[in-house]
Amino acid sequence: MTDGKDNNRNRREKHFGIDHTTGKLVLGSLHIPLPRSRIARVFIGVLLIVCGILGFLPVLGFWMLPLGFIVLSHDLPIARRCRRRFSIWWHRRRKPAG
Repeated sequence: MTDGKDNNRNRREKHFGIDHTTGKLVLGSLHIPLPRSRIARVFIGVLLIVCGILGFLPVLGFWMLPLGFIVLSHDLPIARRCRRRFSIWWHRRRKPAG
């Protein structure tokens, strides 16, 4: 038997990405609902990337680029592979040698 506490703890350990059980984008303690339509998610991801490229403008920011790639990685295999490779590289980089 599993406790409900274990599920809550596992849910809290996820720091960023898309929670496939709830369909929400998780950024730390922030949960952003995503549309169920694939076309709408791809549109939002592309829009975030395009606006992120214009991050030098006052209202927009470069923070939109990684967020757009995370949203796109939910639907596009190429973006998913790139995100996974980056995640593996990041964790290997952060892990001490030995």
